[in-house]
Amino acid sequence: MELLHVVYRQYRWPFLGVIALSLLSAALGIGLIAFINRELIVTLDASLAVLPQFLGLLLLLLAVTLASQLTLTMLGHHFVWRLRGEFIKRILDTQVERIGQIGSAQLLAGLTSDVRNITIAFVRLPELIQGVILTLGSAAYLAWLSPRMLLVTAVWVTITIIGGWLLVSRVYRHMAKLRETEDHLYADYQTIIDGRKELALNRQRARMIYENLYQENAKNYRHHIVRADTYHLSAVNWSNIMMLGAIGLVFYMANTLGWADTAVAATYSLTLLFLRTPLLSAVGALPTLLSAQVAFNKLDAFRLADYQPAFIAPGEAKRWQTLELKDLVFHYGDRGFQVGPISMTLTRGERVFLIGGNGSGKSTLAMLLTGLYTPVSGQILLDGEVIDDSNRESYRRLFSAVFTDVHLFDRLIDDNGQPADPARVEQWLERLEMRDKIKLNGNRVLNLGLSKGQSKRLALLLAVAEQRDILLLDEWAADQDPHFRRIFYRELLPWLHEMGKTILAISHDDSYFLHADRLLEMREGQLSELTGDDRKQATLDAVKRTGTLGG
Repeated sequence: MELLHVVYRQYRWPFLGVIALSLLSAALGIGLIAFINRELIVTLDASLAVLPQFLGLLLLLLAVTLASQLTLTMLGHHFVWRLRGEFIKRILDTQVERIGQIGSAQLLAGLTSDVRNITIAFVRLPELIQGVILTLGSAAYLAWLSPRMLLVTAVWVTITIIGGWLLVSRVYRHMAKLRETEDHLYADYQTIIDGRKELALNRQRARMIYENLYQENAKNYRHHIVRADTYHLSAVNWSNIMMLGAIGLVFYMANTLGWADTAVAATYSLTLLFLRTPLLSAVGALPTLLSAQVAFNKLDAFRLADYQPAFIAPGEAKRWQTLELKDLVFHYGDRGFQVGPISMTLTRGERVFLIGGNGSGKSTLAMLLTGLYTPVSGQILLDGEVIDDSNRESYRRLFSAVFTDVHLFDRLIDDNGQPADPARVEQWLERLEMRDKIKLNGNRVLNLGLSKGQSKRLALLLAVAEQRDILLLDEWAADQDPHFRRIFYRELLPWLHEMGKTILAISHDDSYFLHADRLLEMREGQLSELTGDDRKQATLDAVKRTGTLGG
């Protein structure tokens, strides 16, 4: 299995140490059976000294077996801890565009279900390893007792293993289907939780989602989990019954065919009984390992960025004067919506408003400008220097942003990751009229359960605290009441301008276009600048609509 190969590659010497402990445990187990055979079955006049030796071997076997199992379990948990950490780091290092393509539901399923399945597999891994080692060691001991009986017993056990494997292979198929169904269920959960308000209002839609989407996926999940458990239990019972049959076969060969005496038959049976539990445990552990392999394959299929252990600190953001987009083209998928070619120049200190209808490409342009999306063609130039993979991280350091789908963080930090300047924070809390709304403990925000408009104000505070040159505001004022919307355009933007910030604001507030140094428009993926009469007309349209509404 690829998963075990990865474990061996990363933890070679600890893994080999665990194998050595397992071999020692198997040797002690077989040695204990040999001791019972020699001292308690063959020798009829055993002395009292045998009991301490027997108890000593039992304790030694217990200690070594427990040590091998605990060591392998700890190794497994360490591997899972490392796997989860690497997965999180790869998500953080992966391009935003790729994360959007995967979807949050699948990533959450990977971090929860897949990692959990791998964890469970490593808990059961000692059972599989010990079962295999004990089977091989017991076979060697049985060959020494009676080669002919071993040959027949080996054929019987082989049939048992093949039958068990055929059943377990069915388990694997259903586990793979099960994992795909889990993605759909996570998407259903997300729909129900995120759309809870709309579904409370529209019970017909709630019923449709519950009966047509969730129930269908849940029934599909139930079908595959029942089939997987059925084949798994069949494999365990098949192995159990066949091992009991092997004991009867041993006595038949010994007593009826005369291949061995009763003492050898008793030792054979004792060995098979000793082997029965670890062999059944090994068969029982196989589905969890198969499920872990499915989970591991699923994590690998996300095609995230390669793992890099450290966060490479981006270079200092340079003092710049002009930022140029030159013939940028971006499209979603092979035949998806195309944005561009786009050419524009942004000068330091400008206040630029970007307008356009829904789906015109405004947010995509913002993602391209900030370096979060990689264009298919074209260049970004900063004072004539081309932005590419070698300097994209330091280029991104120019930007702070408040996106439409804002996410709030609970730490106010500056550009170097240090606590934000308390005086600046207090000043902006006053300006944002949030002094009585935000509770702070140092640079930590204690209450993030805010209204939509207040969340946007806190997000602006987080962005301002970073003290970066360019501030991107994606429809920031859309969630503000009319009073604070006026404050934003007439007071906050001038304050930001005085601080030397370059502002790109995506806006539909055409009544406030006069506060922009430049007005850009996106239409069907194409960018143009509105000047002269076109700009006056854009504002005039807003005045006419306001007058109509007022009348």
